[in-house]
Amino acid sequence: MIEPTSAPHSAAGQPDWVWRSVPAQALRTDRASRLAWDELNAASGNLPFLCADAVATALEVFGNGNERLFVGTRGGAAAAMLVLTPLGPLRWSTFQPSQLPLGPIVAERGVSLTQVGQSLLHGPLRRCLVLSLTQLDPHITEREEDGSTTRHADYIDTGWIDIEGSFDQYWAQRGKNLRQNMRKQRNRLAAENIATHKRVWREPEHMAPAVSRYGLLESSGWKSNDGTAIHPDNAQGRLYTRWLEDAARRSEAVVFEYLFNDRTVAMNLCLQRNGVLVVLKTTYDESIKQFSPAFLLREEELQSLFGGGSITRLEFFGRLMDWHRKQTDKKRTLHHLTAYRWAWLKRLAESRARRMQAEMPHGAMSEAT
Repeated sequence: MIEPTSAPHSAAGQPDWVWRSVPAQALRTDRASRLAWDELNAASGNLPFLCADAVATALEVFGNGNERLFVGTRGGAAAAMLVLTPLGPLRWSTFQPSQLPLGPIVAERGVSLTQVGQSLLHGPLRRCLVLSLTQLDPHITEREEDGSTTRHADYIDTGWIDIEGSFDQYWAQRGKNLRQNMRKQRNRLAAENIATHKRVWREPEHMAPAVSRYGLLESSGWKSNDGTAIHPDNAQGRLYTRWLEDAARRSEAVVFEYLFNDRTVAMNLCLQRNGVLVVLKTTYDESIKQFSPAFLLREEELQSLFGGGSITRLEFFGRLMDWHRKQTDKKRTLHHLTAYRWAWLKRLAESRARRMQAEMPHGAMSEAT
């Protein structure tokens, strides 16, 4: 364990940050760390994929053992906790497997992450020159103005649906083409004597078989060619099975499955907590995409959500795609925060990024370091 280190920088009138660092597996093995993490998560976004169990599982599946849990206290109470990993001798970043929608950071409401970043750089990360805090949500953490040693960068736009009013009111606000297409598909299915029905799975014992069926469906599409499809025996499959089984024991897992007769044609893997339903993964049978099975499933999901009363918001968290825009006009931008030890280092990094951009072929895109 690294001994507690008092950081020299704090906001005016605020107590100094005091940091301690322990191996990140403390989120699984240390009860006090788990409780403190979950309390801070509840105070901010209260997201099920950022609870201690979920982050600890992601570390077990995708971590390399070098990750550290940093606990920041002010006035003797934990005010921020982060899982960070070294990217080399002089750079650290949040632990960020692609399956984790946001960076594993929990903090009291109102905590400035720019101050947290600088405090870490001048406290326990004394040899670090650059600290990257990734995939931050402005719904949870305010996006601050760039400073002389900090830079914010857009990550992706993401969307959500507020579940308020009636489904008919929501549906009437969607595009005419979408509504007509859904009627057309249902009429075609009826004409071909194909019965559709939706199954909803919530119990722990149903999660592993559901992930297996999801993987078979996803593996039949384009993701099988690039190796990103879920399979029960690969890392992704193990992660989602564990996440959903653990969540189901807390009554926080929901899997929607859509069938044409007895054939599974679309599935959504979801977590829910505190009135928010998070869509982790969605897939459909690409061999019958002319029937729009994913849209048919989402339409029936939303009908049940608008009529259920327990869910007030559906969150996608993934990159906003055209098919999202057909379902909602709500969007926000997730972002990254980079903190530099010195102002001149930020200027040097920005100059290097501009030079690399100028040297790239016309039309190519790059992200500044």
